[in-house]
Amino acid sequence: MSVEFKKNGNGKCPVMHGSMTEQSTPTHWWPKNLNLDILHQHDTKTNPMDKKFDYKKEVKKLNFKGIKKDLLKLMTDSQEWWPADLGHYGGLFIRMAWHSAGTYRIADGRGGSGTGNHRFAPLNSWPDNTNLDKARRLLWPIKKKYGNRISWADLMILAGNMAYESMGLKMYGFSFGREDIWHPEKDVYWGSEKEWLQDKRYSNNGNRKSLANPLAAVVMGLIYVNPEGVDGKPDPLRTAHDVRETFGRMAMNDEETCALTVGGHSVGRAHGNGDASLLGPEPEAGEIHEQGFGWNRKNGGGLGVNQVTSGIQGAWTTHPNKWDDTYLKLLLDYEWELKKSPAGANQWEPINMKEEDKPVDLGDPSIKRNPIMTDADMAMKMDPSYRKISEKFRKDHKHMKDSFTRAWFKLTHRDMGAKKYYIGPDSPKEDLIWQDPVPKGKKGFSVIKAKKLIEAAGLNNSDLISTAWDSARTYRRTDKRGGANGARIRLLPQNKWEGNEPVRLNKVLNKLEKVAKKVKASLADIIVLAGNVGLERSIKKAGIKIKVPFSPGRGDANQDQTDIDSFKVLEPLHDAFRNWVKEEYAVSPEEMMLDRASLMNLSAKEMTVLIGGMRVLDTNHGGTKHGVFTDKIGVLTNDFFVNLTNMKFVWKPKGKDLYEIVDRKTKKTKYTATRVDLVFGSNSILRSYSEVYAQDDNKGKFVRDFVDVWTKVMNADR
Repeated sequence: MSVEFKKNGNGKCPVMHGSMTEQSTPTHWWPKNLNLDILHQHDTKTNPMDKKFDYKKEVKKLNFKGIKKDLLKLMTDSQEWWPADLGHYGGLFIRMAWHSAGTYRIADGRGGSGTGNHRFAPLNSWPDNTNLDKARRLLWPIKKKYGNRISWADLMILAGNMAYESMGLKMYGFSFGREDIWHPEKDVYWGSEKEWLQDKRYSNNGNRKSLANPLAAVVMGLIYVNPEGVDGKPDPLRTAHDVRETFGRMAMNDEETCALTVGGHSVGRAHGNGDASLLGPEPEAGEIHEQGFGWNRKNGGGLGVNQVTSGIQGAWTTHPNKWDDTYLKLLLDYEWELKKSPAGANQWEPINMKEEDKPVDLGDPSIKRNPIMTDADMAMKMDPSYRKISEKFRKDHKHMKDSFTRAWFKLTHRDMGAKKYYIGPDSPKEDLIWQDPVPKGKKGFSVIKAKKLIEAAGLNNSDLISTAWDSARTYRRTDKRGGANGARIRLLPQNKWEGNEPVRLNKVLNKLEKVAKKVKASLADIIVLAGNVGLERSIKKAGIKIKVPFSPGRGDANQDQTDIDSFKVLEPLHDAFRNWVKEEYAVSPEEMMLDRASLMNLSAKEMTVLIGGMRVLDTNHGGTKHGVFTDKIGVLTNDFFVNLTNMKFVWKPKGKDLYEIVDRKTKKTKYTATRVDLVFGSNSILRSYSEVYAQDDNKGKFVRDFVDVWTKVMNADR
């Protein structure tokens, strides 16, 4: 057994301690090793719920009216251990919901409120989330009461909605259906910084658009922008660039961004009435007796009046516990100057404000205080585009309310996918373009007739399989976008993507559209069915009889139902499964493969079997033969793995990311390969899978496993 002698500076006795009980792994010796763990997160072993537990069924049994009533009561039920601001928790719960949802980024669909990830590190301990642990603790009695019928993920967003309603704003809608995870998401890249709030995300600090992808916040530890200004230096026009870029990366346009800023700061207040250096450690860094309760004041104070959260101190509006139109009135009607909060933060305060426009002091309602604005608020006044929208909202508060509630709904639901995933009585009936709507498809067509027509269409197996793959591969589990449903591969922007080989694609679609028309089926269904036909023919050539499952009912979206700008982020810049990379990137092809496999919700085994099958099926982009380790091209065999693991061959570099497989005896080149081919032999974990599929007794298993994962990919978005 491995033995570690644990000791410390206090001279305590060493103890036999053979397990890795702290966050460290033996692979830190080889930091460039592939992190295959991201393909195996959220294993059933981590889930405490019963195997038969189905949250989507349980939440439908929830007492919807009862829980909303309890949340409304909670808003004004001030607790001694964390008093409510002027008797109302609304601002706190709105901030919690916002910061839970606001981690979403459109580039990879990661982040967002859909999993309850906000409960875990690093999010639960980000500087921007200071004191949000209190909001979750305040919610605990309600979570305890309603139990399995409400997830933390749903509850945190619902609390934000009810906070607004308790302050007088009727919300656009709300959907249940977010299912909790039970450990932090391992696949989310939050940034490379080793310290909070470091300015390292820009290749060119003068160009704020150079923010590293896929990140959607300016520094580690913030949701969006620094409220004090770029790098902590107030400059509303520079901050406007940061706001536009970060909100754009969350799929928000200028009007939605302005609406969210106005609506978000129309209620609540910021806290910086004390010395920030006196704050104790964040939840993840606290001592065990703190019980995950973070940011406690070292002197024991800091409740209510003397809180320090952002460091900025004050309310934005005259009545911070009431929804009204005073935010824009104050912002636009008054001039503002830079001041310092008691905690030393930069903030803007009004010049010569009327007493009736000032909010009351948090500790003494008989005293009036200046309201405050952050640099981001001032951007709504100083930036020409935001100013124009702000003026429009000022003139039409009804329009502003509608814009805000819709933008809030988008903010809190963007990662939930299509409307079919929405649950509950308050789910809007309206189709919204950012939900990627798809009409229902027909199920009653003759599959047998369709298959015969596909057979007679004169298309080869490679074309059929590649087209079906290209149609389905866009799906990502993170925000449930993309996939074969909708047949958007025939629409802009997908029909022009280089990765889809537009010329070949057009040829295939022209013939499949005729089939769809004849059998009165959706093109989406026919594309998938055609892929199955090509696959079944390839399996038959291998001498194996397996039927590839097919489930009809996909619909065809039209161009008006497709947000071109939003879909641009789904464009594949690489596809390891078709052995293609658009251009040379800083990240290795095998790492990009791992990221794509994670987004497609594939395990390491599934990724391996797909690569091996797609190679021998001759589906490489552009018809290249890299990785096609077989003499029986187009036949679904395990030859890829057989030849990859055969020691009669030696691999030799031949160019950038290109290799030759050479016979050791004859010195003749037999095959060529890329890095993504070779990694299945070089990485010890992936090689273990390759060896399984290379075995003589696993030829049938390989085909069965390939069909299973192929079917999973084709149905991922359903």
